Amino acid sequence: MIRIVDLHKAFGDNTVLRGVDLTVDTGQTMVIIGQSGSGKSVLLKHLIGLIAPDRGQVFLDGMDITRLREDELQKVTRKVGMLFQGAALFDSMNVFDNVAFGLRRQTDCRAVDIPKIVEDSLAKVGLRGVGRLMPHELSGGMKKRVGLARAIAYKPEIILYDEPSTGIDPIRADAINGLINQMKKDLRVTSVIITHDIVSAYKVADSVAMLYQGRIVEQGTPEDIRRSRNPIVQQFISGRAEGPIKTF
Repeated sequence: MIRIVDLHKAFGDNTVLRGVDLTVDTGQTMVIIGQSGSGKSVLLKHLIGLIAPDRGQVFLDGMDITRLREDELQKVTRKVGMLFQGAALFDSMNVFDNVAFGLRRQTDCRAVDIPKIVEDSLAKVGLRGVGRLMPHELSGGMKKRVGLARAIAYKPEIILYDEPSTGIDPIRADAINGLINQMKKDLRVTSVIITHDIVSAYKVADSVAMLYQGRIVEQGTPEDIRRSRNPIVQQFISGRAEGPIKTF
């Protein structure tokens, strides 16, 4: 479903990606781990065309999106839903309009069908009946769930999650992990999750890849990562400050 080939990206003198290669199979949940500032979000944004690479290719369902015109890119990325790190809700819109936003702008969905789709999407994330609430009336965990409802409303084939457990307490983070697994089961979607939360990674991943200094340095099942002999991986998953990873 997703294939990244020799992806490079720099911003001025700051080289972020240095030849990333990664494949995500259809229906798989891939978790990309790495320290803050390692380029995880930059990598994720390449998957929906928000950032163009300096070199390399990104294939979605066999199509190289780096070579598409903007109108062609929009058609392909309709297959992709994204949960942004801060949920990225529109403060001036209520929950209903936030979830309906993508349906109105990116699909040919009939206006008469939108209320049912929105309510069904909110029900899937455990928020039935909150459509009239404004974002400032929601907890951090509720905002994440509204963001997820918006991401699934137009039935994407791929869902991207940008630090889904960041900014919420461990109990709500675990609830989000449960929702990620539920979305995979119910919607049979392919998922890519970026996080520095190794507990969440172990709970939701089919495969884990570690991004370090712009490259994937290790990839395998959660158990493979636990047993990795790579000192960079072991330092990260154990949370030790000393070692090869520069923490400052």
